[in-house]
Amino acid sequence: MGVRAGGLQRKSKAASEIPSSSMADIAFLLLIFFMVSTVFQSDKNRDIDWAQAEAIEKIDKKQKDILNVWVERSGSVYMNDVQYPMEEVGDVIFPIYVANRELVVSIRSDRNVPYNFIDQLTKELQAAGALKVMFAANLENTMTRQRR
Repeated sequence: MGVRAGGLQRKSKAASEIPSSSMADIAFLLLIFFMVSTVFQSDKNRDIDWAQAEAIEKIDKKQKDILNVWVERSGSVYMNDVQYPMEEVGDVIFPIYVANRELVVSIRSDRNVPYNFIDQLTKELQAAGALKVMFAANLENTMTRQRR
């Protein structure tokens, strides 16, 4: 140690930069934390008797672009596991559709639902401006052809 003008001189000075050697470790720990603690919402399947169809077309859309609307025999309407009165369906779907113009409304109804409930639902969807509507169904197993 050198003595200079009656005092001691420091050999090391404080670092002027933040150490970045552990930044990658912290980033990976945060990534793992968010992956483990994230809960993905999925619709509960309703106990319905699916309608049968001779031919179906699979929709190739992202899950966020599909809104499942469940209709039960009693006329109960469910969206995102919440029951809504039939008269409020259009009011609920309109802001969702305005936010996402690629939205496809998937009507998942029991095969024994009276037609007047489906008619009311489609009128509510028309009032909300939902342009892309599909009816979910199962493919009939009796339509398989015999191979020659």
